[in-house]
Amino acid sequence: MTVTATSEPVEGRTVEVTVPATSANLGPGFDTLGLALSIYDTLQVTALPAGRLEIEVTGSGAEEIPRDASNLIVRTIAYVFADVGRPVPGLRIVAENGVPHGRGLGSSGAAVAAGVLAAKGLLEGDVEIDDADLLRLATELEGHPDNVAPALFGGLTIAWVGERGPQHKKLLVHRGVSPLVLVPAYTMSTSRARSLQPPQVSTADAVFNVSRSALLIAALMQSPELLFDATADRLHQDYRAEAMPETQRLVQALRAEGFAAVVSGAGPSVLVLADGPGSRQDAVDLADRVTDTPWEALLLAVDVRGGTVGASGGLHVVS
Repeated sequence: MTVTATSEPVEGRTVEVTVPATSANLGPGFDTLGLALSIYDTLQVTALPAGRLEIEVTGSGAEEIPRDASNLIVRTIAYVFADVGRPVPGLRIVAENGVPHGRGLGSSGAAVAAGVLAAKGLLEGDVEIDDADLLRLATELEGHPDNVAPALFGGLTIAWVGERGPQHKKLLVHRGVSPLVLVPAYTMSTSRARSLQPPQVSTADAVFNVSRSALLIAALMQSPELLFDATADRLHQDYRAEAMPETQRLVQALRAEGFAAVVSGAGPSVLVLADGPGSRQDAVDLADRVTDTPWEALLLAVDVRGGTVGASGGLHVVS
């Protein structure tokens, strides 16, 4: 991070931000692996005179999103400005939410990523925030980096926290991998899902997930035919099943037919990592047959670009 000696005025500056949805865990990679997907939140943020706040929201979850200082994007921008020692300006935020809320597709991570990118754009020319600080700030706000890393940088990410703070490695996904997300009408609280995790797991289950996580990297990068075995999990999905039985039922039905199906993030959406676009419709048809819950089918691509921020007609890709 580079800070100038004197602050540049930001009032009147407008930035435009786009961030993708994400699916964390991908089966065995609990709190570590994340994948950016081609559904997006977009927002336009304008710096106003201090004390003013205007928020417009459309799209998923719009009716529940606060229009005051408790708004997550507002809090994120304020957090970044405080971190770099700059006074937060007034804000006008116009947001369009494409990422489904409360469905295990990283909506809170997307909001945090959007907020740190908006702050980066507003501070450009005064404070230069690099990728490491973007991830640090987003992780401090989100609590863990598995969703914010792919939201910021795109692609498949491995995220961890080491002695130097949050870190990530971005990897390219084999072009044969074709994501399908099946989204139910009901929601799931991430905190509720996490509360169902046991404090300890057996050595056998830990070794199982270590082997499958390693295999999953190989499957996603070069061997999609291994995705079914690579997405098996023993650490979190079964423990959370009681809170979302229809999700568990669908995952089991899909896997019984050979689909690499997992719970997306904390759920309740289901992610299918197909080894080609042709099999995705078969998975959609199966979902229609085996559960009483209607599922919205999103045939997606892996987003390779990640979050973007543009100011004064420019565009910056954060990767």
